[in-house]
Amino acid sequence: MKKRNLSAKKKIHNFYLEKLNNPRIKKIYSEFEKNLEKCDLSTFSIAVSGGSDSMALAFLAKCHSIKKNLKHLYFTVDHKLRSNSTREAIQTKNQLKKFGIICEILTWKNNKTFSNFQAKAREKRYELIFQKSLKNKVNLVLTAHQKNDLYENFFIRLLRGSGLKGLSSFKSNKKKINKNINVYVLRPLLNISKQDLSYITRNTFKFNIEDPSNDNDNYLRIKIRKLINQLKQDGLTFEKFQVTLENLNKSNKAIEFYVKKNIKENTKQLNRKKSIIINESFFNQPDEIVFRSLSELIHNIGNKISYTRGKKILNLINNINSTKNFKKKTLSGCIFEKVNKSIIISREI
Repeated sequence: MKKRNLSAKKKIHNFYLEKLNNPRIKKIYSEFEKNLEKCDLSTFSIAVSGGSDSMALAFLAKCHSIKKNLKHLYFTVDHKLRSNSTREAIQTKNQLKKFGIICEILTWKNNKTFSNFQAKAREKRYELIFQKSLKNKVNLVLTAHQKNDLYENFFIRLLRGSGLKGLSSFKSNKKKINKNINVYVLRPLLNISKQDLSYITRNTFKFNIEDPSNDNDNYLRIKIRKLINQLKQDGLTFEKFQVTLENLNKSNKAIEFYVKKNIKENTKQLNRKKSIIINESFFNQPDEIVFRSLSELIHNIGNKISYTRGKKILNLINNINSTKNFKKKTLSGCIFEKVNKSIIISREI
């Protein structure tokens, strides 16, 4: 490497290490590093949107790569959802380059209209980053979801009628988003507040993209954000909320134990896992156990990316339990047939 390049590299390294001398930034980084230690990894990809949280994540990840002598990958997605998305992606890339971070822009070439467009766009952003990561033999992607997101998602799911699993699932900091792609999403900032991440961005890169939707009261998330701010004024604290989430998570794990037990003891796989037979005892468990057990079987046999809607599964369970003449149904790529007192689930061809 040329002397000039070595000098530039040393200057960049010194920038990060000097910033870590700031007591507040050092404390945040220590928490970030501790969260990464739970995963056995040599390198990972970082999803950068350009927002304040993701810019802080980029800073923390770069500090990690310098201290551990690793090379991480950085990606930002030009989603084309706003007219200035391309400009924002280029700005983010150029700003990061000033601080020694090479960020690649991935473009979603969308020309279709979807009924659930926001969800589809989020799914596609993940897919683009996952595919690029796998090409580089990386199967762990870091996202900038932080403590405030955790609480906002809790209230959003609560208003949508989610059960225990939905209310506690976001608590997991490592998750496989797409079961057909061997990549995991890691959220190492879930115990770090937005205020702390904003502090890092202001005192390091001094750049971030402002999403105009953050001021739009038509979005449920923005309404929830304002509600949480009001609750804080009335005494709600992160510490109190954390206790609630931990208790819900413990209850959820207990139910998951009995779901696995129900599947293990009351089902039998056939035809190289393409079909499964469920005995009568499967449906004699508590309602939540039956619901989750059947949901898991449908998800696996139907080989779908997302889980079947709860209402459809409940209707199927009611049909199986209440209809004496139940013979055959189809749902989410699965065929359900009743043979004597057993149910056979097969993948729809």
